[in-house]
Amino acid sequence: MSYYKVLGLQKEPFSTSPDPYFFYPSVSHETALKRAEIALRLRRGLSVILGDVGAGKTTLSRALINAFRDEPEFIFHMILDPVYESEYQFLHTLVNMFGIVPPARSEKDFKDALERYLFNAGVEEQKTVVLIIDEGQKMSPESIEVLRTLLNYETNEYKLLQLVIMAQMEFIPRTENIHNFTDRITLRYVLNSLDEEETGKMIRFRLQRAGYERKRELFTAEAVKLIYLSTHGHPRKIAMLCHYALETLIMKERDVVDGEIVEGLVYDGSLQ
Repeated sequence: MSYYKVLGLQKEPFSTSPDPYFFYPSVSHETALKRAEIALRLRRGLSVILGDVGAGKTTLSRALINAFRDEPEFIFHMILDPVYESEYQFLHTLVNMFGIVPPARSEKDFKDALERYLFNAGVEEQKTVVLIIDEGQKMSPESIEVLRTLLNYETNEYKLLQLVIMAQMEFIPRTENIHNFTDRITLRYVLNSLDEEETGKMIRFRLQRAGYERKRELFTAEAVKLIYLSTHGHPRKIAMLCHYALETLIMKERDVVDGEIVEGLVYDGSLQ
């Protein structure tokens, strides 16, 4: 039997998969989500959300998509790993993703077809086309130039493509000299790590979302403090350590995750 069923849970509470159902709206993450949503609704163009590894960027992107789930006028596309060998390959990917059949197959043909598609969708059909790119720090200068070109497609009032880039902090030095791209950023936000209080709230939030209804706290205050100190408030590391803690809880037939359990996991290198 899975450990979460033994504990009276209905789901795995500490999976590191980017499930928006378990998106914890810390102050920083909720701010990023709301500001990105506003930017999309106003069709302002380019938004960049930055954060360290494990800061919750991918889950945030899924939560952003989920926020528009009942609004068919928004069309979302997502690229998880933007590594392309050439400008041509990136353009070819975008054309296929948008379901475009260009009349020919040169780079210019692809760009012309993308411009027509964005105009038809954004002006004639009154749709908002959104492209979310995860791991944006991996993009080549050629791919960034393609995106800069697409951001040039606009009406007098709004951009025809809404672009949201989720990236690690190294994205900043990689693009700081590409002024004709960075000048187009209308939202730049850096995700902060959780503090100790938010770490505890995240743990309780995910347990509740997984169906935990018992009155007794499953993690002691000491355990939460050690989890915070060990993970520095990074959401992915918090989830990983909590998962291992619950496994240990079951194996040792204990009732609650205390400081001893967390100390043992940290000592054994469970976060490495």
